This record gives sequence, structure tokens and C-alpha cells, in this order.
Amino acid sequence: MSEGRKNKQGERFRALLLCIVAAVAAPGALAAKDLLLGQPVDCTLGRNCYIQQYFDRDPAEGAVADHGCGSLANDDHGGTDFAVITMQQVKAGVTVVAAAPGTVVGLRDGMPDVSSLSPAAPDLEGKDCGNGVVISHGGGWLTQYCHMRQGSVVVEKGQRVAMGTPLGLIGMSGRASFPHMHLTVRHNGEKVDPFDLTAGPSAACVQGDAAEKSIWLEPPAYIPGGLLSAGFAQEVPTIAQVRDGLNSPAVSSPKAPALVVWGYAFAGQTGDEIEIIFEGPEGEIGRHTDTLKKSQPFVLRAYGKRTPEAGWPWGVYRGTVIHRRGAQELGRRMVETEVN
Repeated sequence: MSEGRKNKQGERFRALLLCIVAAVAAPGALAAKDLLLGQPVDCTLGRNCYIQQYFDRDPAEGAVADHGCGSLANDDHGGTDFAVITMQQVKAGVTVVAAAPGTVVGLRDGMPDVSSLSPAAPDLEGKDCGNGVVISHGGGWLTQYCHMRQGSVVVEKGQRVAMGTPLGLIGMSGRASFPHMHLTVRHNGEKVDPFDLTAGPSAACVQGDAAEKSIWLEPPAYIPGGLLSAGFAQEVPTIAQVRDGLNSPAVSSPKAPALVVWGYAFAGQTGDEIEIIFEGPEGEIGRHTDTLKKSQPFVLRAYGKRTPEAGWPWGVYRGTVIHRRGAQELGRRMVETEVN
């Protein structure tokens, strides 16, 4: 045997030995990389979509813990909720895509996009997922995509899909009270947290490289709450108006009933502060800080002034909305309207 062939065989043997040693030393690490996920929605996190809830890692009844050491999850929540801010976005269409290559093994379509809290909600017995798709990736891995828009599913059972293949659109079908896509990841029939496959709430909070702990190709940043939108209005808006897609006017009338600055945030916690600063062409008009008395999945706060008897002076009016949690600033939005 030539010296070159001996060297190549030796290199292969050493590589095989290293793999065996790695498998013995860290069997969970290899299992974690059996599946790698891309982002399952075609939007930009932090700009026009966000993660509303994570996987609940605490098995105790009534207790919640997410992978980021916070409580951004409902009790026993078994997935990740990728949400959009308004129903306008749902109508325009935000695409749900396959997070990894595989085969479609299940789907449902035809359920209406009605909040599960509405009296008009359909019977959801056995249909909590609403319109959705299930993909098998081999090796015991499944991903499930729920709450898609009625009539939007574009794949068929048995179809092979690549990472990024369109599956449908974000909606609010099934047991959903806000527009989002719920992603569930299962391995050998068990739901797992794609951000951290290790078990238990304490394991999730161990510091380390998110890419090493998760099965995401690029782990989404952990955002514990913050502002989703802000704007001006002529009166205090309702949360339903904001969710529908309330547009902030670029130009306001000098005789509008009032000028109001509003801010819409998610994952508010007890003690959080929402500060609103209202400024006009001649300087600050006023400011107000509201401290949350209880945790809320969605928070709408507004502050403004009634129109002076002589009307609003012409010029540019600015609103600044700030969401704080202790010393941490979770979000800041600035909006403008011109009175003329």
C-alpha cells in the first residue's frame, strides 16, 4: 500500500474516532442538529412582525418560563407565535413558509379568520390549530404551522417542500385571538422548544451561545416586550381600531376635536411604564407616564389635549412614546403630524 493511501486511511480513522468521541460526550448536541430551521414567516422581525409568545418550559401548572428567563408564554404553551401587528397586514398577505425541507403529511383549510373570543367563533373542538400544515422532516421531526388565513393554503398532502417554500398566509383561524402563525416543533411525538432542546426552565437560563443551544439556523433575538406602533388621532382610539390598522394622519385639522398621541405595546408586565411626550411648534405641550398595574399581553395608552378655542397653531406636532421596564427601555416610537 502506498504511503499516500495509508495517510488518507489514517485521516478517515481519526475523523471517525472524533465523531464517536463527540457522540459519547454530547449525544444531545448531535440530536439537536438533526433538524435546522429557517424563519417560518416572510417578514422582518422587529419591524413588521414579532414573536408574541414562546414555548412554556415550566411543567408546573400555573407557572410559565420561556427560554430567555422571562415569562413570555401562556401556561403549557407548546410553540412559538410569530405575529403581525394589524389585520390590514393579514388582508395584504404575509407568507408562511416551510422552516425546513420535508414532506407535507397533513393540512386543513376553510376555517374563518374569527377571534376565538368572539361570539361568532366556530366550534373549535379538535380544530384548535385552525387552518394549518404539518411537515415531516425525517428522523422523527415534525413542524406544524397553525392559524393560517382561510383559503390561503397552497400545498398538498404528499408534496415535497424545500426550506422557504410558501405554505399559506398568516391569519387568525382556530383558537387564536390575534393574527399570528403558531409554530410547533415535535421530535418523536414530543413537543420541543426550538430555542433550546434541553429540558426544564432552569436549563433555558444558562448563559451560552444561542446558536449552539437552538435548532435555528439564525436564532431570532429574544425580545421580552416593547412597542408595536404609535400615532396621532383626533380622539382616544380603541384597541380594536389599532388592531384593524389605524392610520396616523400626516396632516391634521386646526379644528380637530383634540390631538392625541397613542402607543401600542405587547407583553406589558406589572410595573412597566409607558411615557408619552406631546410637543408642538412652540415646544412641549405636556407629558404623561402610566405605570401598569397588571401584566397584559397587549397595552394601548394615549395622551393628548382638547383643541384650544382658537384652534391649533399651524406647524409640526410630535409625539414620543417610550416603554420602560425598570432601567431598561424596551421601545421608543416617534410620530409627527402637521396642522395646516
